[in-house]
Amino acid sequence: MGWKDYAIALLAFSGASVALLFLILVGQGHLPLNPQRFKGMRWDLALNTAVSFVTNTNWQAYSGEVALSYFSQSVGLAVQNFLSAAAGMAVAVAVVRGIAHRRGEGGGETLGIGNFWVDMTRSVLYVLLPLSLVLALVLASQGVAQSLSAYVPAVSLEGKGELLPMGPAASQAAIKHLGTNGGGFFGPNSSHPFENPTPLSNIVEMIAQILIPFAFPLLYGRMVGKRRQGRVVFAVMLALLAIGVWACVGSEIKWGTLEGKETRFGKSDSALFAVLTTITSCGAVNAMHDSLSPLAGMVPLINIMLGEVVFGGVGSGLYGMLALVIITVFIAGLMVGRSPEYLGKKIESREIQLAMLAIIAPNFLILAFSALAVSLPVGLVSLANRGPHGLSEILYAYSSGAGNNGSAFGGLAANTLFYNLTLATDMAIGRFGVMVPMLAIAGSLAAKSLVAPNAGTFKTDNATFGTLLLFVVIIIAGLTHFPALTLGPILDHFLMTMGAAL
Repeated sequence: MGWKDYAIALLAFSGASVALLFLILVGQGHLPLNPQRFKGMRWDLALNTAVSFVTNTNWQAYSGEVALSYFSQSVGLAVQNFLSAAAGMAVAVAVVRGIAHRRGEGGGETLGIGNFWVDMTRSVLYVLLPLSLVLALVLASQGVAQSLSAYVPAVSLEGKGELLPMGPAASQAAIKHLGTNGGGFFGPNSSHPFENPTPLSNIVEMIAQILIPFAFPLLYGRMVGKRRQGRVVFAVMLALLAIGVWACVGSEIKWGTLEGKETRFGKSDSALFAVLTTITSCGAVNAMHDSLSPLAGMVPLINIMLGEVVFGGVGSGLYGMLALVIITVFIAGLMVGRSPEYLGKKIESREIQLAMLAIIAPNFLILAFSALAVSLPVGLVSLANRGPHGLSEILYAYSSGAGNNGSAFGGLAANTLFYNLTLATDMAIGRFGVMVPMLAIAGSLAAKSLVAPNAGTFKTDNATFGTLLLFVVIIIAGLTHFPALTLGPILDHFLMTMGAAL
């Protein structure tokens, strides 16, 4: 397939997936595997959820144990956890093929970058399914629920009658972490003891989140035939991760409390999980991010605002970082006074424009929708907090949607018509507004002839380029979002240290 055919196949498959999942959710009351006899979802919530899972975001404005049947969870959501992750992996590999393609002089014809259906199938069968099977068994051994029985009556310590939610949670928890999906089977996600019961299961889930994203930069180096290129990208991502862990865990230890956190994990493991789930666009949570101290809560927010490129989602982190690599190469070319080149190919205006579109699209969505929400009563009525913390809740929601992360601060009541529709739009454009330009870049680069390196060629496989790329990532996000962060978590921190609140 050329890049246009690849993109059309991606969009057609994703559109069909949204339609099918929407029908399952609104019609679940008439479908099997519904022992609790849940009714169908309201249309706007079903649309939001369908777009969320197809875009690998897994934003949830509902609580699974009181809203979804086992059929909806397994045949609807879990299937999309595999397919949306596979779509991201497929696009990443297609983009790398375009960059890596070697051809002689002449030409300019449209060249293929792979077959979407083959790439999807390989991603599911060879990577996601085998790893998920192993992880599901490990999680079930730790006590994660895996059952099709109806909810079990029980008596609480207070002597009250309750129903313990059951369901095939281990199988869905496995792919939600491995595929960096993040959608919880139960409302509290990985803070629920039936999804994450032990410290060991907590460690296993964190490793699962980073396993495939860590591998993609190294895969990139192998595919382009220059492993040092992949190692430079990996090193930049690792440096950003280290900064995030230091800032988040350190802030939470100094200023945080145990409110909103599970005592079996504590402050440190909760903060570490928050960093890993946002650098990988996973979105699973083992604590409420709304309960993190302001500066600790700002770190997951910044991770998403960076563009989910600090390893990022399966596949999506790599092609997102490659957009920034192209911009960095362009800046380096301006600095040394020659036309930019990357891996022997000229980077021209078309590639720069497409890369800028991929970078600007999610950032524009975050600021535009946040501005709309704070300007309208329908946006403000859902806030649990006012002042800077309330702004942080709104910023986080639209950042999570545009970055296809799916985690939430937890203080925003998002199940309203306004938030369901705006967040659905946010998630769809945030996903495909990056994928399609990157596929176009792949098609453009695949058709380019190689340029022989010379003494003036700017090397992109050393520490100098890695440092420049690191600062480009930070500066782009900083220039875009620092004013909003100042009015949100930074102001919130100063008010906290002064013992004041708005």
